[in-house]
Amino acid sequence: MSVFWNSRVRSLKPYLPGEQPRDRKFIKLNTNENPYPPSPRVTEAIARTAGADLRLYPDPASTALREAIAERTGVRPEQVFAGNGSDEVLAFVFAAFFENGGTAEPVLFPDITYSFYPVYARLWGVPFETVPLSAGFTLDLSAYRRPSGGVIFPNPNAPTGILHDPAELLLLARDLAARNRVLVVDEAYGVFAPGTGKAAFPLSGAASLLPYINEYPNILTVHTFSKAGSLAGLRAGFAAGSEPLIAALCRVRDSFNSYPLDALAAAGAEAAARDGEYYAETTARIIGTRERTVSALRDRGFEVLPSAANFMFIRRPGKSGAALFAGLRKRGILARHFNGPRTADFLRVSAGTDSDMDFFVQAITETLEET
Repeated sequence: MSVFWNSRVRSLKPYLPGEQPRDRKFIKLNTNENPYPPSPRVTEAIARTAGADLRLYPDPASTALREAIAERTGVRPEQVFAGNGSDEVLAFVFAAFFENGGTAEPVLFPDITYSFYPVYARLWGVPFETVPLSAGFTLDLSAYRRPSGGVIFPNPNAPTGILHDPAELLLLARDLAARNRVLVVDEAYGVFAPGTGKAAFPLSGAASLLPYINEYPNILTVHTFSKAGSLAGLRAGFAAGSEPLIAALCRVRDSFNSYPLDALAAAGAEAAARDGEYYAETTARIIGTRERTVSALRDRGFEVLPSAANFMFIRRPGKSGAALFAGLRKRGILARHFNGPRTADFLRVSAGTDSDMDFFVQAITETLEET
């Protein structure tokens, strides 16, 4: 710490991203990156944009990208907000919709979920309460139907990968609307849910609440191009909701950074949004690999939570999660270990290519024998 830090910075507990090593080559199954390259249309669009016009500021509203998203999802461009990755969009969500101060009601989110939520809450001074997941790691939605400052969680949840019934989420949205509160559903992994049609890739999944934003003006869905879109290195995300919700995000954006998406990112993301056929193919491959890996793990005695994401949350009864993590790392594979009270024996393992996962299964089998 420094004497120059203010009290807010001193109290922050920053988000810790997955390990990004530079000292040796690993098979990275720890950050839920897509193992396949982005659509060729993306690199072509970026190359076309990387010219003399880079001397100019980009469109602050990312209009062409928002129009492409709206066209693909069946909403109006005015119902779409584009940001520098879904993490920035989520940061703006906490600033726009959740009250701070001593009299504010707490925002609710699960006790096991995306660990950036408490970071944002502390950054903006928003009070929050965590709601325990059930013994089976599912959301107990009845526990959210009480006075609060709003509700946010992912669907599928992270790091569990469990998908929750949209019909039940709509009941919660109706209850929150009666209290003038917002339901924010973080759909970063929704595209990997079963039953998603080609038209949705890489934007939203079969269980998305995005189609309901006209009927429920208090629902905001948040999406990313990092996962299904293979664009984690580009940084593009978006939110969809009623026009008043989007206007609030724009007010926060323009009080923080009027140009969140650079011209190259906006062009690349727009190209990805328009190439559903390519992403339908790569996403189907990831889902197939995930299911094949789940089967192999269960054959080896692992408990694998039902996943609708591009990762698996796994544990081996009688084995330490830390020991499994260390054994995999020694063999050149990175997984994510969440050393919490209920998750200490679990690993989150991203779905890589078939060859990646064959190597992973071999490595974890050797690790089991070793431990």
